[in-house]
Amino acid sequence: MVYLDLLIGFLKVGLFSFGGGYVSIALIKEIVASHGWMDEEMLTYMIAVSESTPGPLMVNLATYIGSSKGGILGALIATSAVVLPAYVIILLIILLFKGLMKNKAFQSVFDGLKPCVIGIIFATGLSVVWNNLNIQIGTGFDYTAGILTVILAAIYFGSRKIIKKGLSPILLIVISGVVGIMVYGFK
Repeated sequence: MVYLDLLIGFLKVGLFSFGGGYVSIALIKEIVASHGWMDEEMLTYMIAVSESTPGPLMVNLATYIGSSKGGILGALIATSAVVLPAYVIILLIILLFKGLMKNKAFQSVFDGLKPCVIGIIFATGLSVVWNNLNIQIGTGFDYTAGILTVILAAIYFGSRKIIKKGLSPILLIVISGVVGIMVYGFK
């Protein structure tokens, strides 16, 4: 039963994740919550791990969730299910609609989806920050996480002002990891 749930759940994610991996986080959170596969804190940790490992975020999350719920077969099913829709859609577009991108009606659909994708990415980012700061009714605010978030944001945006381009995401991940070890590893 879990294999069928993984297949259907991640097919949905693959079918409706317009805009890339960050948009898929909201869908993955909904599917994980509906099946009770893991709590929100664990999923937030897995998002962080998935962002910092090579490969697409959506595929990394599907692989981890699939393996934690169904072993190697679960990982294969979830990963295949999440990439299959995009693979099929791209094949169809290439084979059947070579001139589609020149069609103004088709371009209008994608122009209309852009604000929606931006809103979903923004809401997902706020949700991740909210969860990382442990802002929940009755549990209080994690001031250490809040200060680290502000410092890392200042480093990122400050580097854009000073060197006229942002830090490499890899360097920012390394800085975040080192700071996290220094702050949380020695408590």
